[in-house]
Amino acid sequence: MFCEKAIELIRELHRMSDGQLPAFNEDVLRQVLQEMEALYEQNQTDVRCLKDHGEFEIDDGTVILLKKNSQHFLPRWKCEQLIRQGVLEHVMS
Repeated sequence: MFCEKAIELIRELHRMSDGQLPAFNEDVLRQVLQEMEALYEQNQTDVRCLKDHGEFEIDDGTVILLKKNSQHFLPRWKCEQLIRQGVLEHVMS
């Protein structure tokens, strides 16, 4: 599951009740950065696929289709990353 290592670091910080920082955990931090890189690369692959083929599949199997001047009613959480990248536009009606 994604973010497990990042959550582990946050829990480690939360357990420190005296306000001090826990010892630097290089291994877990490296794993978090690797996961972030993998997510970024997957996102870039999805964006390229969307631009090239007009569609791609997200984490729950939903296929996103992109056609110029078309409207798709999807929950915002399913396409927030594409909105941030400017591939999709969130239109309030």
